[in-house]
Amino acid sequence: MTTRGIRTAVAALIALALAALAACGNSDDNAGPGPVTATSGAVTGTVTVFAAASLTGSFTQIGKDFEAANPGSKVTFNFAGSPALATQINEGAPADVFASAAPKNMQTVTDAGNGDGAPTTFVKNQLVIAVPRSNPDGIKGLADLAKPGVKVALCTEQVPCGAAAKKALATANVKITPVTLEQDVKAALSKVRLGEVDAALVYRTDVKAAASDVDGIEFPESANAINEYPIIVLKNAPNRAGAQAFVTLVLSDKGKTVLTQAGFQSP
Repeated sequence: MTTRGIRTAVAALIALALAALAACGNSDDNAGPGPVTATSGAVTGTVTVFAAASLTGSFTQIGKDFEAANPGSKVTFNFAGSPALATQINEGAPADVFASAAPKNMQTVTDAGNGDGAPTTFVKNQLVIAVPRSNPDGIKGLADLAKPGVKVALCTEQVPCGAAAKKALATANVKITPVTLEQDVKAALSKVRLGEVDAALVYRTDVKAAASDVDGIEFPESANAINEYPIIVLKNAPNRAGAQAFVTLVLSDKGKTVLTQAGFQSP
């Protein structure tokens, strides 16, 4: 073979090799990105969650679990009474997720067009009578709250714990005059912890979280006033991917375990 022929053959081989490499590269490109893992940074940034005050302990733990599973993310919470949170959302407060202590307040948000899809009920909660440790007044049921001299704290009727208390008292045909009406369940419980009242109607979960300071007295009428808790990704969520991932964690077996350990009931 002449020198010119050798050069031509070599050039052809090089061209074939380059074409093969290009084909491999195009094949990889067409295959799309690889699977997303917890370390790939798929969910990052701040996730803002508006949640009922009674979810403070359990959601704080779920938030920590979320951040651990999603490096580069941060969960911030606004815990308050559900009506106040619904009002803030409808007035344009930036938030990604809303978890309410009652369907009524969730409906306020969805009716205003601020929910993304339909809410999901994820837990239920039930009232108990919170009293100081050792129950110095010997309270055994709702009727004891109407006795002279017994100071009682309730939530306002506008918040879920207050609406549930009103229903339970009506079921028991017991009328009481509370010495204070609070804007959320944590505030009502704090009155017992501080010794400002003798009893308060609060959620079972709140008494469990404060077991070192208070006791919980179960009463049968609470079965007629159980609150369902719905959760939803908000329509204008600044971090939609983070919001969806947080709700997914709440609904997962891991999230359910945290909530059950806090005293919540399955829906």
